[in-house]
Amino acid sequence: MRRLYVAGNWKMNTTRTSGVDLATAIAAKVPAEGCPVDVLVAPPFPYLTAVSDAISGSGVKLGAQNAYFEASGAFTGEVAVDMLRDVGCDAVILGHSERRHVLGETDETINRKVLASLEGGLPVILCIGELLEDRKADRTEAILDEQLTGGLNDVSAEQLSEIVLAYEPVWAIGTGETATPEQAQAAHAYTRDWIRRKYGDAPADAIRIQYGGSVKPNNAAELLGQSDVDGALVGGASLKADSFTAIIEAAISVAEGA
Repeated sequence: MRRLYVAGNWKMNTTRTSGVDLATAIAAKVPAEGCPVDVLVAPPFPYLTAVSDAISGSGVKLGAQNAYFEASGAFTGEVAVDMLRDVGCDAVILGHSERRHVLGETDETINRKVLASLEGGLPVILCIGELLEDRKADRTEAILDEQLTGGLNDVSAEQLSEIVLAYEPVWAIGTGETATPEQAQAAHAYTRDWIRRKYGDAPADAIRIQYGGSVKPNNAAELLGQSDVDGALVGGASLKADSFTAIIEAAISVAEGA
């Protein structure tokens, strides 16, 4: 069984104080040894160091919400991969639907960031997923094909081991709507089959695919219990310690077969 991976994307939320308080509360629930699931929090850039300090000694990993594809230099407002590693980041979230549909990132841009992150030794959570109009038009699989082809261009099978995929149906992000467990499983199974066709059986069987889209304590266990759902990328519910730790506890119960 693939090890479940629960990641909290804080987006553009928290202050230094509230972020540290949140991280401290989460870290208290995730021991450095013995936790059967992986846990990560991705705070805004200004608070990475403070949150890193708050989770030190726990089993919680530190993630960034974005990275640039160039090395350090004259790129005002951007953050390089080596900077993220320097402040202790264990992974970076790339291709999130808000980066795609609000900020206009293309598959080509996302791919450049993926390659730069992997070459810089920073594991990637690569987000994919369709808009509501795509699902209504029965284009979910076509969109997944397009985003996987673009985002993983020139990524080798060896590098794929440093990538986690996150399927996030855009119509279910921050809307209160959630894909049914069956819808999530179908999209995840299709994604895994795509990896199988491109990279072979071993990489397909090994890659973890998170579900992202209004994951909450009351639906986490059922979603995480699907055979091809290997974790959750959590947005709003990751901003409250009680709800995020409840999702972690649901993942632990699934991992332990409870």
